Amino acid sequence: MQTLDLPRYMTLREGAEVLEADRSGDKVLRLGDGTVLKLFRRKRLLTSAALYPYAVRFADNCALLAERDIPCPHVLSVYRIKRLASHAAHYDPLPGITLREALTKSENREALRAQLGHFLATLHDKGIYFRSAHLGNIILTPDNQLGLIDCADLRAYKRPLRRNLRVRNFKHVLRLEKDRTLLLEGGGRGFLDAYLQDQQASTAVKLASAIAIPACI
Repeated sequence: MQTLDLPRYMTLREGAEVLEADRSGDKVLRLGDGTVLKLFRRKRLLTSAALYPYAVRFADNCALLAERDIPCPHVLSVYRIKRLASHAAHYDPLPGITLREALTKSENREALRAQLGHFLATLHDKGIYFRSAHLGNIILTPDNQLGLIDCADLRAYKRPLRRNLRVRNFKHVLRLEKDRTLLLEGGGRGFLDAYLQDQQASTAVKLASAIAIPACI
């Protein structure tokens, strides 16, 4: 981790596009060279982020996803910015559009829903539990792959996810009304069936009953 002083931060910020901000200030900046600087501030004094900052978690998780062949941002540096009481990750963004945007614009939504089902199955089989799973954090890349962004809130296991974690992750994906509408149009069977196709028969039967689409709505 490098220390980034305020003058150097202001130099980096010069001419940057503010992609996200709140009352505390900048949160996500697109810099002049197309890279992204994402700031993480501690919300509480006593928190695990004091020992393991979210910017470091973001970088570690991106490296882990890359090792498991999951498309994600490529982290260039991690900074501590004392004057702003924050840490920051500087990275090359994952190119593409959010799956939410893709589903909104596409004339072939069923194919995208099925692709998401297969992608979630791949994540779960590789032991990835993505707590921030929603359609705004899943990217459709120019070469038609799905990948993850906003990776700070993620856990990776050495084995495929247990059934209870798979069900919980489905509920994360479906918790936003706008995402439920896009995914469950027509009953949502294409999305769920594509996921279950990648499971062993015995596992699929158990998951099909546990991930009851109406129960998630």
